[in-house]
Amino acid sequence: MVQVRFLPSEKTVDVAPGTDVLEAARQAGIEIETPCGGDGSCGECLVRVLEGEIAGPSGVVSPSRTVGDLYALACQTQVLDRSVSLDVPEQVGSEGGLATEGDTEALVRPDLLPRPDDLEPIAVKRAFTVPSPMPEDGLSDLDRVARSIRDGGGPSEVSFALSAMRAVATAVRAPGGLVTTTLLLGDQRAHVIAVEPGDRTGRHFGIAIDLGTTTVAVRLLDLATRQAIATRSDYNGQVPCGADVISRINYARKPGHLEELRSRALETINRLTHELAGTHGVDKLEIREAVISGNTVMTHLFLGLGPEHIRLAPYTPTVLFCDPLAAGELSLDIHPESRVHLSPCVGSYVGGDITAGLLCTDLAADTEEVNLFLDIGTNGELVIGNRDFLMACACSAGPAFEGMGIRCGMRAAVGAIEKVSVDAVTGRPNYATIGSAPPRGLCGSGMVDLVANLLLTGWIDPAGKLDRSRPCSHVRVGGKRASYVIAPAEEGLHGEAISISEAEIDNIVRAKAAIYSASTFMLARVGMTFSDLANVYVGGGFGRFLDLDNAKVIGLVPDLPADRFHYLGNTSLMGSHMLAVSRRHRRRQLDLAQRMTYVELSTDPQYMDHYTAALFLPHTDLAQFPSVSDKVARTRRRG
Repeated sequence: MVQVRFLPSEKTVDVAPGTDVLEAARQAGIEIETPCGGDGSCGECLVRVLEGEIAGPSGVVSPSRTVGDLYALACQTQVLDRSVSLDVPEQVGSEGGLATEGDTEALVRPDLLPRPDDLEPIAVKRAFTVPSPMPEDGLSDLDRVARSIRDGGGPSEVSFALSAMRAVATAVRAPGGLVTTTLLLGDQRAHVIAVEPGDRTGRHFGIAIDLGTTTVAVRLLDLATRQAIATRSDYNGQVPCGADVISRINYARKPGHLEELRSRALETINRLTHELAGTHGVDKLEIREAVISGNTVMTHLFLGLGPEHIRLAPYTPTVLFCDPLAAGELSLDIHPESRVHLSPCVGSYVGGDITAGLLCTDLAADTEEVNLFLDIGTNGELVIGNRDFLMACACSAGPAFEGMGIRCGMRAAVGAIEKVSVDAVTGRPNYATIGSAPPRGLCGSGMVDLVANLLLTGWIDPAGKLDRSRPCSHVRVGGKRASYVIAPAEEGLHGEAISISEAEIDNIVRAKAAIYSASTFMLARVGMTFSDLANVYVGGGFGRFLDLDNAKVIGLVPDLPADRFHYLGNTSLMGSHMLAVSRRHRRRQLDLAQRMTYVELSTDPQYMDHYTAALFLPHTDLAQFPSVSDKVARTRRRG
């Protein structure tokens, strides 16, 4: 065996010779981020080899056989010697911390929300008095509970979960015979998952979950009042295994990694659920239903389904829709008989987060107006349509706007730089952080502000290249590379400068180009332009805090009047909330998913024409952004 020692944590692990460093780190409990999923293409998992022999693409080497420091990619390097020591650099930009989600419900049009006469959770609680046992009636305890359910207007057929059977005898013999049943109701059948003594209808809880590629959000629901109690979110535990869905698919192909990915997502959900329940005095067994909405890859990984065929032609998922599953079967740590509703997917890269999010928009209403829904997150998905048609697609926007692939990038949390302005003459930035805390990194809304202001003031050109001709202490040039310093080292929380390179600006330009070009391509397919849209709905936590004018400046969103834009926050989470409390919304979601036409962009060469045209700030065709052209001219004249 090879003993591998990791510094600075001083953790050690014994592994077989030939084990790759990434796997040894996993076994030692060391997180090494691999945004590419471990295929060696991103170069982010560098470790420094201090002692021992390793094998990599260049053959067998050791520190004694090299000049200077020996760095190796953890995912491409195997340990050989009996003792190997490795230094793991600090992972920059991965700090998230707990955060609460905004009140998306307040942003949704009231008539799209569940109505009072429409509120029916997946699991319902009903209290009634069960008659005392009589020797002459020949009825069992279960028979008498079933008869009470039928007499109370329930279905004629009643079945019981084993755990409910075990609780019946004690419950029906409580004083007065008053019991509360938790029922899963069908048209002709009721399935009892819990029986409790007394009236417990006021203690009825559920969870709504947005299973995002980068972030997981869990909302605790009071099903008795149908209201949200609280929400918490954090990074998806899968992030170290890949920054985007393609990287996760690649990672899942290795032995044991599919189960690891499933466990990581599950651990994140269970941890957030426990924290919410504990804070609000809720026992986990009182949580009797769950709704989970995620993209198609995240849905597969949560279910433990191999996702490899999603990325291989003809891009066929294992499942798009499945019946509700038992929480215990999924290892979701709530009442084990609770049913878990997984939002239906539409195609390989348009999933349940979109079919849930549509419930928050006019695309779910009976209207002739054509509307556009954009969900901007780790991936970019969009839906266009009205009551007569719905078309959906996904674009490879990458995770830049969620902080991945940007050295100082981070999610929107305390200390994240969220607003930036740039002086046209000196190039000096002025920034604001979330919570007015010392800066820790740059979040998505801050990236949009920064790039827009650099363009408006002339410090970058339409190709995203920094101006090297003017003196500026915040523009750092090294050979052919240049970067812009937003916060110097003495201002940063960790004593390190927060900056962005031209390569990272290019990542942002590519991300915005993917989203904008997908929109123009889809509109062109139906013979329309942006001017034909009645509304543009922007979902995702990133969109909630987006500066509309600056988003137009970089060409992320179309140059339309402000009153056509509606920012809705985390629509996947809000849609999951609706689904948890409303049977009508569950039926509506399934109808939307079945009516939607999925368009695969990668197979249509015309999409690449639109994408290439959008790889400039704001666009190669400035006629599409008349207000931006005027704004650039005015700002530079003032400078």
